[in-house]
Amino acid sequence: MTRPGRLGVGIVGAGRVGPVIGAALAGAGHALTGITAGSDPDRIAAILPDVPVRPADELVRGSQLVVLAVPRDELAGLVAGLAEVEAWQPGQLVLHTDPGLGVAVLDPAVGRGAIPLAVHPAITFTGTTLDLRQLQGSYAAVTAPPMVLPIAQALAVELGSEPVVIAEDDRGAYAEAIATASEFARSIVGQATGILRGIGVENPGGYLSALVSSTFERALREAGDV
Repeated sequence: MTRPGRLGVGIVGAGRVGPVIGAALAGAGHALTGITAGSDPDRIAAILPDVPVRPADELVRGSQLVVLAVPRDELAGLVAGLAEVEAWQPGQLVLHTDPGLGVAVLDPAVGRGAIPLAVHPAITFTGTTLDLRQLQGSYAAVTAPPMVLPIAQALAVELGSEPVVIAEDDRGAYAEAIATASEFARSIVGQATGILRGIGVENPGGYLSALVSSTFERALREAGDV
């Protein structure tokens, strides 16, 4: 798979996901043009030191690849709003990271000539540099029009992930699977640590760490053998 050339990358969204994606792409050789402001400026400074904070429309106009790492309920409005102010540029790549949406949500940008990509790394982001290690060896769901699918796949690889193609109509089911696994794991671990804490076990999370990890690994291996 051919790596894309060096791109000027703008990050829209400064929560737990955006800065980490930016740092991973910078580590792959791309140049960060900036990031939008967030509620935790210390997070941006820790993960992306010296990267300028810029307004979204200015950032989009000056970037070859725009990463949209915002909550799902904000994504459609953001894309449409940037189209209204004519921020999107012809030939520009625009990538969002939401698990449940394909590229249709990017139609207002496409109408201005942008190229739509959906890439969701299947990890639980903490918003710290530890996520960069998690990305290595992870998988990422990629959705894009056939002609540009190799670009989405190449970007997933540059994040450190193995790309898995998910059809546009299957993104909802994919998101349900991700949410089910994440919520189940949190619920079970929370319940078990609560019981141990109740009987006086100190550091119940540490006590269960090896057990939970080995159990999940075995379950995943068995699921792969089906």
